[in-house]
Amino acid sequence: MHKGSTYTIGKILVEKIATENDTVSQLFLPRDMPNFCVGCTKCILQDEQLCPHNEYTLPAAKLMNEADLLIFTTPVYVFHTTGQMKTFLDHFAYRWMVHRPEKSMFNKQAVVISTAAGAGMRPTNKDVTDSLYFWGVGRVYKYGIAVQATSWKGVSDTKKEKISHSMDKLCSKIKKRENNVTACLKTKILFKVMRIFQKKIGISPLDKIYWQNNGWLDKKRPWKH
Repeated sequence: MHKGSTYTIGKILVEKIATENDTVSQLFLPRDMPNFCVGCTKCILQDEQLCPHNEYTLPAAKLMNEADLLIFTTPVYVFHTTGQMKTFLDHFAYRWMVHRPEKSMFNKQAVVISTAAGAGMRPTNKDVTDSLYFWGVGRVYKYGIAVQATSWKGVSDTKKEKISHSMDKLCSKIKKRENNVTACLKTKILFKVMRIFQKKIGISPLDKIYWQNNGWLDKKRPWKH
């Protein structure tokens, strides 16, 4: 929420890729997800709307469902994502492919951006991309950089120029796939494994009914191609 280097890089990407016709919505942590997941499993075994923190989870889910592009920004805290980001992701365990993945995710693109003064961007990005992968997001891009500063003001001009150039390249990749996003092979393989799991075992009747209603236990698939 203090809008440092990580936030600024995400903002640079948004400014490069968004048009005047686009709507940009933002969630700030911990403001928009202040509560820890309490492990009640209501979202998994009963209904996600029964989450005790649904005043935060439902609006966040709606924003993600409607978005064409998801951007997650997180500074590195002790070589991992922030506790606030982990808290956010914990609330969407029910969306993992082993349960009830949101169909629209398979045709979306997402970006995970992390910064550190020194190191730790790779495991930090992985903390977030693990969830995005198991959500079924069609294409996920990762960007991490050591800014060698504790604030955006302290980042060197050379480093800022490098970041801007990297965002230009990332922007081109995203635009190239615009309106033509489908699940990657890795996601399709995981979906196939989860489909077999739902058919033979499953974790809850709710999950199986969800898969059946979507036609995924038959020939339908959540991606376009």
